[in-house]
Amino acid sequence: MIDLHTHTYLSDGELGVAELAWRAEAAGCRILGIADHADGANMDFIVPRLVRAAAELSMAGGMRVVAGIELTYVPPKLLAKAIARARSLGAQYVVVHGETIVEPVPGGTNAAAIEGGADILAHPGLIAERDARHASRKGVLLEITTRKGHAYTNGHVLAVARSSGAKLVINSDTHGPDDLMGVEERAAVCRGAGMTAAEIRACLRNAAQLVARQCRGS
Repeated sequence: MIDLHTHTYLSDGELGVAELAWRAEAAGCRILGIADHADGANMDFIVPRLVRAAAELSMAGGMRVVAGIELTYVPPKLLAKAIARARSLGAQYVVVHGETIVEPVPGGTNAAAIEGGADILAHPGLIAERDARHASRKGVLLEITTRKGHAYTNGHVLAVARSSGAKLVINSDTHGPDDLMGVEERAAVCRGAGMTAAEIRACLRNAAQLVARQCRGS
């Protein structure tokens, strides 16, 4: 299992980095990505700390930990610049908080995140077909999420990904211990959205390929 969307108390999560990693490994995770919420005000505080902690934990334990960031509520016009800045600070991959239907995310965020070159568009809600096609061309992964609320539109995201050729990834958007799922529970959520076993396996490959491409040397 690979999970590239989790949070610690460096943003709004309930756990420290080390405890999150330990609990995720106990749940069956073999690669954990931590992507705390950030914008222009706190990115330079969070990213270096996650990078350092991820490197230390990867060396100390059996599970690999990688450091990302989730750009959240950044105005669409500023997203490309924010993505570039996150990478310059050392973020190994960049998630953008997509237009979930359960929060008032600025309109146009999905399109701007894709055009700006994010790695993962998290919980993209009722993403438009044209944006999904652009994600396919740009290599941006669309997220199938096990997070309550955000998961309401998993079926739509799956259908649009199938028709557009966009690639998917499965993440938990963990904020606390109750959000962590084992392999079987996670698979059940995906099957509930209509995913086949082959599509679930493809999501795992997509996540592994992203880590291999973006997180060399970590």
